[in-house]
Order: sequence, then C-alpha cells, then structure tokens
Amino acid sequence: MLTRKEDIEKRTEELLLPIVESRQFELVDVEFVKEGGNRFLRAYIDKPGGIAVDDCETVSRALSDILDREDYIADSYILEVSSPGLGRPLKKEKDFARSIGEEVEIRLYRPLNKEKEFVGILTSYDDHSVTIEKEDGESIAFERTDIALIRLAFDFG
Repeated sequence: MLTRKEDIEKRTEELLLPIVESRQFELVDVEFVKEGGNRFLRAYIDKPGGIAVDDCETVSRALSDILDREDYIADSYILEVSSPGLGRPLKKEKDFARSIGEEVEIRLYRPLNKEKEFVGILTSYDDHSVTIEKEDGESIAFERTDIALIRLAFDFG
C-alpha cells in the first residue's frame, strides 16, 4: 500500500513522463516534501548537455495545466521543475548504472567504524548493496537499507 506522499509522487511521475519524453528529456525524480511551512512538488529533469531554465519553464507550464485539471493533491503546494544539478542523488537503477566508475559520496544512517560519510569510486551495486573503492584501494560494501544518501561527488578543485 502506497503512502499518500508516494501516491502523489507516482501519479505525478506518470503524468510527467509523456511531457518529458516528448522533448527528449529524462525524468530524474519526483518528490513531494514539506519544508518549513510549505509543501513542494519537485520534478527533476535532465538532458545531455544539461537542462536550461527555458526547458524547466516549458515542462512546468505543461505539468501545471495537467495538475490543475487532475486536481488530486488536496494540500496547497509549490511546483518546482529543475535540473538535478551537482551532487545528483542516485535513486534509480539507471542512476547507478550511469555512475559506475564515478566518484560518489555515501552518507549512512548509523556510523560504520565510527564514520558516517564515505567517498569512493562506485564499482558495483545490486538491489541490496553498493560497493565503492576508496582512495587507498580498500573496497567497502554497504547495505542499501543503511544508506541515507548516495550522490555523485563533486570536486571544486
């Protein structure tokens, strides 16, 4: 049974996919979250070479019209359509597949050997675990249920 939040995200994703795919964009993620006193319905889209502000605006207008017509979200909310940007979280199978060989940051719910944050090259993953190779060559496997966040690392150097 889906929670209300999951149901809203799933229905929004279903409505958004044809809009995004018709423009040859990728739908990265949809989230319905409460921050401060506001609720946000966020859609993250991408394309090779990156998403422009105009792309976000076009998708936002098309989605907004459909959301008004379908009217399945009882709460008031702010719709945001944006690029996943730097530090993009890995959530779906395709995100992990695309990121093999890339440097990732992993944040755990509970410390492992007194550490909660790890950085390394993503070497493998499956439905239950994620394995990285740290700078010193050590491989570490993490249970996916222990991972609070995994995202591409970004280097400002």
